[in-house]
Amino acid sequence: MTDALANHLIEEVYRLESRRVFATLLRLLGDFQIAEEALQDAFIAALKQWPNDGVPANPRAWLVSTGRFKAIDALRRQSRFVHGIDELADQLEADTPDFAAFADDDIEDDRLRLIFTCCHPALAEDSRIALTLREVCGMTTEEIASAYISKPTAIAQRIVRAKAKIRDANIPYQVPSAAALPERMNAVLQVLYLMYNEGYLASSGASLTRADIAAEAIRLAELLLTLNTDLAADTEISGLLALMYLQESRRDARCDAQGELILLADQDRGLWDHHAIDKGVALVRRALKDGRYGVYSLQAAIAAIHAESSSAATTDWHEIVGLYDVLLRLNASPVVELNRAVALGMRDGPQAGADAVNAIYQAGELSDYHLLHAARADFYRQLERYDAAQEAYETALAYAQQVSEITFIERRIAEMKERQANCRR
Repeated sequence: MTDALANHLIEEVYRLESRRVFATLLRLLGDFQIAEEALQDAFIAALKQWPNDGVPANPRAWLVSTGRFKAIDALRRQSRFVHGIDELADQLEADTPDFAAFADDDIEDDRLRLIFTCCHPALAEDSRIALTLREVCGMTTEEIASAYISKPTAIAQRIVRAKAKIRDANIPYQVPSAAALPERMNAVLQVLYLMYNEGYLASSGASLTRADIAAEAIRLAELLLTLNTDLAADTEISGLLALMYLQESRRDARCDAQGELILLADQDRGLWDHHAIDKGVALVRRALKDGRYGVYSLQAAIAAIHAESSSAATTDWHEIVGLYDVLLRLNASPVVELNRAVALGMRDGPQAGADAVNAIYQAGELSDYHLLHAARADFYRQLERYDAAQEAYETALAYAQQVSEITFIERRIAEMKERQANCRR
């Protein structure tokens, strides 16, 4: 194997497996910093050995085993300076299973264990989210800050505090018992939802989506559904997984060959994954049976209407607006209000949509949210108010950070300038 090929394979393994390996190392070593250093040491060892020895049959287990041995060696080197470190190294060596028989399923489950740890009720909500996105998804503090319109230093402080709380409170790395599962479920569903959203529409960067993060969020939601025994939680787990399937069904239609954004109304629905749609619709029915519903199952029901419609024109916008009304009663957020306003414009016309979006704009809660300004701009465009549309698109451009969205907005601005020029002729 050439060095170039080995390096390429290691990069792929790092991209696909590093957070799974980290989750297992964290369970085995019990400390975030030690586990992170062990992960890096394992990949450094892979860079040295794999070009000569070849990629092992089970790269995950190899990396976990190597990282663990590297961590124990590092602890023994520190034993001369820190009292008790040698005993810790001995305990880690004695407690570790035989990696020759280490199953992939053990590593798979560790990532869910890590999510439950990051979502422990002892941690503040904003810290739970930041820690999960950092340690489970592998997002940088800058990416998390961008996604949540915050400063990287503030995100970093939340993560440090959360790790210290886990260490000081001795919070275990495990899926809680069936009795304790319901009280933890809402927090876990929230972070899986945010995790999938980052995979479905990346907050920044050159790629519109992050398929690896989206796929992992779906896999973890599927695993969560098999663990759950609570009927009330079943509704929302099923709803969240349905929403993921239905959103994911459109992945191949959301960009053109150049990676540029295609809006829902303009997508080739023949490219939608109808197998994923069928699975999502079945789960929506499961989630809504007996009149039970929650915020995720309602969003999934809205996505199902889109998925089963042959075009934007034939979509049941009356039903969608009604579902948003119910959703607002459960979750009165300005983003939900914005989504309802867009649906209202599709149902009642662009002037009604513009009025609803402008009311949100004037409230000021989403003033730095680029999609609010893009929605205003699009309704102005439909009303042929091209000067107002251009101004709103330019505001949206100032806040957008995703390359595909930036390109799309720039194209719209050029279009508005051309239409204004044509009107003056």
